[in-house]
Amino acid sequence: MGGFGGLGMGEAVRRGLYHRRNWSHRQLQYICLSRLTATLLTSILAVVLGSLQIGYHTGNVNAPAKIIEEFFNHTWRARHNQSMPDHSLTLLWSLSVSIKDFGALLGSLGVKYVADAYGRRNSILIVNCLSVVGAGLMSASKACQSFEVLILGRLVFGLFCGLVMSLNPLYIQEVSPTHLRGAFATLNQVSFASGILVGMVAGLETVLGTEHHWAMMLSLSIVPALLQYLVLPFCPESPRYLLINRREESEAEAALLRLRGSSEKVFSELEEMKDEAAHTHTGVTIHEFFKKGRYKQPIIIVLIINLGSQLSGFNAIINYSTRVFQAKFDQAKYLTLGVGAVNLTFTLVAFFLMERAGRRRLLLTGFISIAVCNLLMTIVDSVVHLVPELGSMQVLLVFCLISAYELGPGPISWFIGAELFDQPARPIAMAFTSMLNWGGKFVLALLFPPLLKVCGAYVYLLFMVVAMVAFVFTWVRLPETKGRTFDDIAEEFRGAEGIPLHNKAGFNTFP
Repeated sequence: MGGFGGLGMGEAVRRGLYHRRNWSHRQLQYICLSRLTATLLTSILAVVLGSLQIGYHTGNVNAPAKIIEEFFNHTWRARHNQSMPDHSLTLLWSLSVSIKDFGALLGSLGVKYVADAYGRRNSILIVNCLSVVGAGLMSASKACQSFEVLILGRLVFGLFCGLVMSLNPLYIQEVSPTHLRGAFATLNQVSFASGILVGMVAGLETVLGTEHHWAMMLSLSIVPALLQYLVLPFCPESPRYLLINRREESEAEAALLRLRGSSEKVFSELEEMKDEAAHTHTGVTIHEFFKKGRYKQPIIIVLIINLGSQLSGFNAIINYSTRVFQAKFDQAKYLTLGVGAVNLTFTLVAFFLMERAGRRRLLLTGFISIAVCNLLMTIVDSVVHLVPELGSMQVLLVFCLISAYELGPGPISWFIGAELFDQPARPIAMAFTSMLNWGGKFVLALLFPPLLKVCGAYVYLLFMVVAMVAFVFTWVRLPETKGRTFDDIAEEFRGAEGIPLHNKAGFNTFP
């Protein structure tokens, strides 16, 4: 092959004769596409069925909220011969919405244990049973005439959310080729956004969001859960887990061969894993994770990016968009459906841009756009009662905010932790990521309604400040991880308390 000096692609990659910066776009594209195999694609698609279920239960409670609240009231009336007070009903519904996020926060605590004890793939299969149990409880609540069963079901499902939204990126990042790692990790968010849209459609009164069918609607996530049980057992375990965690080189090589399809492609990747293994210890405790100097800066980066993503307003809009729109539009439920469609569209845009623009550029663009949208939301919401025509502008701003979130902060916040930490610390980092994400969602779901009542339109200024802090910190501290091996990224933090703002590759500046 002329492009590789007559050596052939596999030999050129093996000898490391061509750094990524020296490849032409056509050569790089050829190498990336040639690494795709049916096993790799099947493994990733099977794994993201979990995030599809989570998205479904995020979107399906929005539109039929009044119907399910009436079920709560009817159950209370049957027990106590009187209706539930309005403030109690509002509190109970807020608890029902947010309890999933609280369960996810608890579930995050178990990520390190299951990921290291059972492996990445097997852990996903084990925790999938929580989804089946949770959906079954939610669906059975109507037949049991018990809103407590519905709340318990959402709590159990929340445990599944906290575990799987960390395990999924962990598995995807460890089985993906380096130059497609970010794009494939974004597929987890694409599946999540797809689930939100499907859930929103299912929750419409014209579909399943009715008094007679809402319980069946809550059970439909069992379908992808069972499909995952049928497909994922036939997919390989993470080769990186097998080699570095279990020291099983032959099994790791066999798994990598299934994923890459060619022994030529396996050699260099296996050597890179061995290099990383030589630089890492067999395990890291939680105490060591927070104490070691090499992890301090990555921890702060993960903290700021995740809290910036979750507390910048997106989750408030997803959870309460129907009620926000209802004050101004008759067809609020269909505008909410538009929220889901825009959400999915820009997640797909992020998928195609992830390996072109890089993580830094997408995060910076997303955070500054979110801040501007929140500022404009404050202005428009403050004067919309004087100029009703601005109601349409408010809808447009909501769509723009969602677009900005899914362009970078949404998908990247879930997997950046897996890229910044070495193999022993990666499960703890993903547990930490999950706790921050779900903790932020829980706090916002619980506090947004009262904050909206107290602060009115100025609540969006709080979101703007959060987004600006995240933007500034990302600009100053986040290194670019696009196209770099795990060991290369980890090298930036080894033996150092801080991150150099500039280095020989110039990855801390815009290209």
